Amino acid sequence: MPYNRVDVAMRELLSAFSCLQAAELTDRLARTAAAVAGTAYAGFVRVDALRQEACPVHVHTPPGDPLRLRQWLVESGVLKELAASCEAVRLPPDVSMGEPGFLATPVPVAARDHTFVWVAGRGFCDGDEHLLGRFATAAGRAMEAASGCEAAVRLLRGVRAFRPVPP
Repeated sequence: MPYNRVDVAMRELLSAFSCLQAAELTDRLARTAAAVAGTAYAGFVRVDALRQEACPVHVHTPPGDPLRLRQWLVESGVLKELAASCEAVRLPPDVSMGEPGFLATPVPVAARDHTFVWVAGRGFCDGDEHLLGRFATAAGRAMEAASGCEAAVRLLRGVRAFRPVPP
């Protein structure tokens, strides 16, 4: 293969693998989780490997965050509950206490710390939990695929950088 064809082929391959941006994927997954659950609030929480701390890595809310969910996530203790949990967490809504209703389920991702996808804003039932669990599995596969594409791009750039120069 002549070197100009190699350059073109490598550029095309790098472009194809680079089109998936992790932040954009996370945002799309959160928006879709909200739509699947029939609510306007969703996101992801990452728990450290020692299961001591949890922190929101993406929060999707409607403009203005009417339920003040970002603040609730930090102040409610739900992050501590997620840090200690290996299973789904479901909290019923309680308007008098400012509890929006919350459902989180683990995302099976092998290459990262523990991750949960969550939805909030209404009461959730067993059916919602089952559906969000299935969505979490698909989200985990998508996150792993994006991570694999990012690794492939790094490797391909290395191949491109160390390719022999034509005589």
